[in-house]
Amino acid sequence: MRIEAKNLQEAITKAAEKLGCSVVDLKIDVVQHPSNGIFGFLKKNAIINASFGKDEQKISKTKDVKEKNIKKDSSKKVEKKQQDLTKQEELDTIKKPSRLNRTNNKKSKRKEPVNIELVLSSIDKEIKDLFSKSIFEIEVVEISKFDDRTIYVKLDGEDAALLIGKEGARYKAISTLLYNYLSLKYGLYVRLEISQFYENQEKMIANYLKDIFEKIDNNGKAQTRPLDGILIKIALEQLREAYPEKYIGVRSSKNGKFIVINDKIKKQ
Repeated sequence: MRIEAKNLQEAITKAAEKLGCSVVDLKIDVVQHPSNGIFGFLKKNAIINASFGKDEQKISKTKDVKEKNIKKDSSKKVEKKQQDLTKQEELDTIKKPSRLNRTNNKKSKRKEPVNIELVLSSIDKEIKDLFSKSIFEIEVVEISKFDDRTIYVKLDGEDAALLIGKEGARYKAISTLLYNYLSLKYGLYVRLEISQFYENQEKMIANYLKDIFEKIDNNGKAQTRPLDGILIKIALEQLREAYPEKYIGVRSSKNGKFIVINDKIKKQ
């Protein structure tokens, strides 16, 4: 029986309840140790395989496994707290500009963009150092120039799906973190790809916008349904590329943000 919980103790207790036996009668195989994650928003639950042990030898082994895993869990928690403190200090350094920068940038939050070719090697090292401390199986596959103001970052690996998260929630968090870092330090944007997530979102929006394009061609105006997060950004890019002469802007409603397209003159 496969059990998942926040920590090993909870997983073992759940297994005993489901199998209708004492925890000392369980045979436990730890598939994944729990972890608090990185940046305060990525974490892993404990996962075990549990079965009922019928002989004393199995029960004895189960006890030993349980005790060792609980000790290991406690040790990992202490270690992760220390790592989290270090991570938080690094994150604070990334998120917060120096006092001098805050003084100089009172009127403008964004730093003037730098020449990407001159800083690309530094950005490559800094981002790879950041993700090398991750507990997840993830690799920085590529860091390159996307355009004059944008850095392309591609991540991939066994835990890519965990970094994307449900409905892309963790993807948005990581993208925001990298944007804050690159924007404050270098005045640059980021285009983040995790596995093929961004590419798939582009394809989905391109397919959705076919009907919107038809409405624009026939009526001269249209609006999208409410779109979330990265989808708004992708849709804006595709619409502005297809209709550079049109006014294309974002509006908000109780259902979320949507895009309007019409013939209003763009504000200079």
